[in-house]
Amino acid sequence: MNKFLAVFKREYLIAVRRKMFIIMTFLLPALMAGLMVLPSMLMVKGMGKKKVVVLDGTGRLEAAFAMPNEPTQEEKAAEKRPIPRRRGQMSSSLDVDYVNRAGDAALQSTAQPYLDRMTQKEKGAALDGVLLIPPDAVESPDATLKYFGRSSTDFITQERLASITNSAVQRLRLTGKGIAPGELDQLMSEMRIEALQVSKTGEQKKGGVGNFFIGFIFAALLVLPTLIYGLEIMRGIIQEKTDRVVEVLVSSMTPSQLLTGKIMGIAAVGLTQVTVWMLMGVGVGVFGAATAVMAGVSVAQYLQVSTFVYFIIFFVLAYLTYVCIYAIGGAVCNSDREAQQLIGPFTMIMLLPWFLMAAIITNPDSTLSVGMSLAPVFGPLTMFIRTLVSDPPFWHVLVSIAVSIATIAAFFWATAKIFRTGILSYGKRPTIPEMWRWMKVA
Repeated sequence: MNKFLAVFKREYLIAVRRKMFIIMTFLLPALMAGLMVLPSMLMVKGMGKKKVVVLDGTGRLEAAFAMPNEPTQEEKAAEKRPIPRRRGQMSSSLDVDYVNRAGDAALQSTAQPYLDRMTQKEKGAALDGVLLIPPDAVESPDATLKYFGRSSTDFITQERLASITNSAVQRLRLTGKGIAPGELDQLMSEMRIEALQVSKTGEQKKGGVGNFFIGFIFAALLVLPTLIYGLEIMRGIIQEKTDRVVEVLVSSMTPSQLLTGKIMGIAAVGLTQVTVWMLMGVGVGVFGAATAVMAGVSVAQYLQVSTFVYFIIFFVLAYLTYVCIYAIGGAVCNSDREAQQLIGPFTMIMLLPWFLMAAIITNPDSTLSVGMSLAPVFGPLTMFIRTLVSDPPFWHVLVSIAVSIATIAAFFWATAKIFRTGILSYGKRPTIPEMWRWMKVA
């Protein structure tokens, strides 16, 4: 036990005393926030102003394009929803030139001079898009808008122009049926939908998009440190193996003591870092919570004490489940490149719950979600997400924890066997059959 604690203490102190650990512990949250916010800000700024010509074959939609950057009545109603319709968070500013071509049956021929301007290089004269509204747009339900753009992926401008046109055409159709214009807003208004989660005890709490994003954030907090410090263990073992330090270490302790001390020491480092991040998040969230309370939103509906308890439990289980693979990679390989090639396929399999995260969050009680939460390897991450966004039976949680502990025990046993032989092996990387023989004879 003393030798295990000595390795544990050494691995922990070496890691937390590094300048990079301190820097990343306090700066990584800001960097991650910047990576999420900055691209959106740059995208919005980079959209710029789009010069568009609208050729209206109906001759009745001039008012709709008088203020193209203002939201339509339908968009104003949709923005009140828990998940607003995509509209203009990233929308460029539109500069629309409206051309009345009422009754023009050859609208595309008429548009040719404007289409030619789209190929001009002069900044002031060039057009970014041309929208053609057919003459029968109001009368015919089969009428089709045509949008010519300089970019094949300018779907934001295309969607914005289509929204303006469809809103105006719908209003013209309704007024044509004898509905007074003043009644249109009321008739076309949409009701809000409020999402509520009903627990098995009958308790009701709000759900919806908030739980969706919180699920992704906590899943990232659970997965990223595991991968980062799993690689740290792998590289540390390879370095000690290359420097022949490991030969001195195993002469004074068993390989199992060395392996367990390394794994648990780095696990404590990861848990320390995550704890600091969560405390920083709580500190920042106090202001957000106060603002939310003033807005009538209860933060407790998303985060409860059990959330943090489950997070710690499943973080440790996920870490100990995944990290054995990295320890094996470090023990049997002589370089980072060899180790990454060896563990790459296994890492992709272990991250399967992350790739299916959207399906798990949106349907946590499906056969897929329940099966993965009770399965080895996939259980910690999947079950934690289920506890976060739904109310799974408590026996599911207990079974998942028990299966994870059994998986960790089996992994530690196999890893110790391979580690005992592989840590002192040099030269060619062993094959899978050779590692299987190590497990049987070690």
